[in-house]
Amino acid sequence: MNHPFIRSEKRQAIKACRFSNLHTNHTFPPPPLHTALVSFLHPKQKGTTDMELSIQTVSMTYPSGKQALKGLNLDLKSPSLIGLLGPNGAGKSTLMKLLVAALMPTEGSILVDGAPLNKVEGKLKASLGYLPQDFGLFDELTVTQFLDYMAALKGLRSPQAAIRDVIRAVNLEEKARARIRTLSGGQRQRVGIAQALLGDPPFLIFDEPTVGLDPEERIHFRNLFSRTAQDRLVLLSTHIIEDVQSVCDQIVVIHHGQIRFTGTPEQLIASAAGHVGVFWEKDETQEQGLHITARVNTRQGVRCRAVADQLPPYVQAEEPTLEDAYLYLISREAAQ
Repeated sequence: MNHPFIRSEKRQAIKACRFSNLHTNHTFPPPPLHTALVSFLHPKQKGTTDMELSIQTVSMTYPSGKQALKGLNLDLKSPSLIGLLGPNGAGKSTLMKLLVAALMPTEGSILVDGAPLNKVEGKLKASLGYLPQDFGLFDELTVTQFLDYMAALKGLRSPQAAIRDVIRAVNLEEKARARIRTLSGGQRQRVGIAQALLGDPPFLIFDEPTVGLDPEERIHFRNLFSRTAQDRLVLLSTHIIEDVQSVCDQIVVIHHGQIRFTGTPEQLIASAAGHVGVFWEKDETQEQGLHITARVNTRQGVRCRAVADQLPPYVQAEEPTLEDAYLYLISREAAQ
């Protein structure tokens, strides 16, 4: 991403100023990540505290007339790591925008520790760390400089130790002085995670945080999110079911703007018992009435895995996985 400030004279201006003053004196256009976050940051963020959010009969209809959410009721309380699942267009992004006060519901209310969100918006923003799905970074800054800039926006004083801690947490110590434009996609994603963690906010929202990360990095960050949630409220929106199964103690499934399931991973898996099975495909007609979740070509033939309300006799029942249970839930909703 190229910004006008990367010209030589503006590079000199950047070098000449302390980044702790950038939140009042910056003269360059903000990247998308800054635009997404600046309205959520508060200059007096403090340490972690217990948080409870209550979503009460919330609906959201956009000016175009599209209803994104319909009558949501949901309680979120720390400490917890909550997985938010749902197909594209289900309403997950709208829900997250409501939770960070980027939107206000057209019906219903959101309470923060028992008080209406619009009355304590500053408290919510002071408690928030947020990684949106789509974000941009200042390409000509180093990783440390960018995090120093974000620390200034968050009102963190003497942030050097905090910056070192988050750089270490996301395994970017070797790239701390590298310009962001030189980073790979996965490394840039780690910078985004680092800025969300900066300042130890008690409420964290990560939207597709492991996109672009290799399997080893995904495992590292799953463990990091789990440790973070030991004393905080963490909401993890993802399409990677394995990430949810590995670390989340609660799951929320949204489909067509409504909450279809809330509970533990074990409860969702139990709901699919007797509805998952495998069979050797002899002809395509066997797939009728089934939702095929996997097809593997082998020397013996094609082995299929499927979910259904009623399994036909030729399907051998199997223990469901979380992915099976999620797909079974969504397929039932789609059929209604």
